[in-house]
Amino acid sequence: MEVIEVQFKAQRKEFFRNTRALFLRTSNYCVVQADRGEDMGQIISITRAEPDEIEADMKEVLRHATDDDIAHLNEIRAKESEALRVCQQKVAEHRLPMKLVDVEYQFDGNKITFYFTSEGRIDFRELVKDLAGVFRTRIDLRQIGVRDEARRFDGMGMCGRRLCCATFLKDFEPVTLKMAKDQNLPLTPSKISGACGRLMCCLDYELEYYKDLTKDIPKIGSKIQVFGGEHRIEKVDIFNRTVILSDADRNQVEVKLEVLQEELRKEPAAAVKDSEADGAKSEAGGAKGETSGPKAEPRSDVRPGPRTDGRSGGRSGPRSGGPKGDPQAGR
Repeated sequence: MEVIEVQFKAQRKEFFRNTRALFLRTSNYCVVQADRGEDMGQIISITRAEPDEIEADMKEVLRHATDDDIAHLNEIRAKESEALRVCQQKVAEHRLPMKLVDVEYQFDGNKITFYFTSEGRIDFRELVKDLAGVFRTRIDLRQIGVRDEARRFDGMGMCGRRLCCATFLKDFEPVTLKMAKDQNLPLTPSKISGACGRLMCCLDYELEYYKDLTKDIPKIGSKIQVFGGEHRIEKVDIFNRTVILSDADRNQVEVKLEVLQEELRKEPAAAVKDSEADGAKSEAGGAKGETSGPKAEPRSDVRPGPRTDGRSGGRSGPRSGGPKGDPQAGR
């Protein structure tokens, strides 16, 4: 059975079954089942699937879209700007802390969906009643995030291409600052943030490639024994395949990555020390009561015993069994 992916307004996409065996082609418009009615969108992909692989509640494609259907859809889109203006006025009257982003009419007019962003949860029941009284149809208020807001508005990224979320991205994957660090990118917010103000989704695209290239390279800041001395890794240039090393006198030298890897293979016993680990060890060594060398063994010839002044034994050996100042301790 064919599974049809249909795109609606603002990159909203859904899957439908072609149970009526219609001859469908990509880029054509079709009318599909919707929530209590019909909707219309553009076909963007057609795939085949086994009946047991298809969800039981997946809706169906009803028919091909006619010229009258396309004209009707354009009329509906023209009314959406007025609906957005009315909703903004009602939001101001109710003094709700929400930002309206977009509005979408269903093809048959049985439902109007308003998309908005907000910092938290909002009680908009009274707003829904007012809007239903104005438009005389079902009202759906849907809260979205800042990434979905950028997807609905569309735009251009700093790379010069259309936003990924508005073209091919279907789901938003989590993006962390560590992804930028692993790729040696500048951590300036303006350099790694997208149009939505969050970290760019493309930071995840080449992450595995970077990890694969650097898996055999010591971390930046680590110390290695190569070229007859100890060097510290200052920088790794993935694209030029070079590494910058510095010696004890802070003299820097740039070597090819292949040369460094070959040198590391020549000295397999050379220890690779992390600078952070060295710092932790030095702090531990300088703690009170600890020394960097081996612990001193207690002298076996010193035994606890009573002093001539009647006090308990000194600290040259282990403490006596009785408490300090106990006259029975030295007996």
